[in-house]
Order: sequence, then C-alpha cells, then structure tokens
Amino acid sequence: MAGKTSEKKYWLLKSEESCFSIKDLEKAPDKTTYWDGVRNYQARNFLRDSIKKGDQVFFYHSNSEPTGIAGIAEVVKDGYPDFTAFDPDNDHYDPKSNKKEPTWFMVDVKHVRTLKKTMTLEQLKTVAELKDMVLLQKGSRLSVQPVSEKEWQTILKLADK
Repeated sequence: MAGKTSEKKYWLLKSEESCFSIKDLEKAPDKTTYWDGVRNYQARNFLRDSIKKGDQVFFYHSNSEPTGIAGIAEVVKDGYPDFTAFDPDNDHYDPKSNKKEPTWFMVDVKHVRTLKKTMTLEQLKTVAELKDMVLLQKGSRLSVQPVSEKEWQTILKLADK
C-alpha cells in the first residue's frame, strides 16, 4: 500500500510589527498562537489548503522600520476556520462569514527563533538567488506567500552570518 508522502513546505507570513511581532510570538503561551485576520482569498487558500503542520515559516514585519524577516516559526496546526470572523467585537469580524461554510481560515504557529538582526527587504533585494522570490516581485503584497526550498536555505545562510 503506497503511503501519502508529506513534503515540508516553506512560507512567509507578514504581520505589522505594531499589531503582532516576532517578540509577541516569543512571549505567547508555549510560544504559540493562531495566525488570524487574513482577509485575502489567495492567502486564505494557502492557509486552508496548502500550509500544513510541520511547515516552516519566515515571520516578516511589514509596515515597520525596518521591514523584513524578523524570525522563524513552525506551523503546529493545519488550517481551520478563523473564529475571529464570527465575533462582532473583533477587529477581524466579517458579517458575511458563515460558521457552516466558513470563508476565512487560520493556522497555528510556534516560535522557533528570533533573528539577531532583521533581514531587511533592501538586503533581500540584493541577493541574486532570491530574484524570483514572491516577496520581491513587483506588486507583491500578499500576507501569506510560498517560499521555495532554495530561497529558504539561502536566507537561512544569510541570517546565520
């Protein structure tokens, strides 16, 4: 009987540092939290269909000084309905969302490490091996993005220098 092989994937998740930072994840109970509030269909599809437990994540600070990769996390729970969409008191409430057929999804992530120094967007743009990275493509604004294994390894090597 052939077993289904599950290959680890790599992702980049963006968060505004002022809303939720890598330091906040580090301080969370068990260094774990849910990644909620994604309200873009393409990013939602990644959370619902593609990101799986065991996948690795670059934690990216957007709209901060500097913007860039601030740390690493691991997905510890596959996608499930984003319950914040059903809570009228939550900033991420979506009155059109339905519990029986949820529109929005989230995953749980656990802190792995905080980088000694944020790898800035400007630094990443100078690395030839990263020229095809989704993050560096013109107009790329998705808060959930795939990262190739080659890009992951390249960034890890740079982060460890």
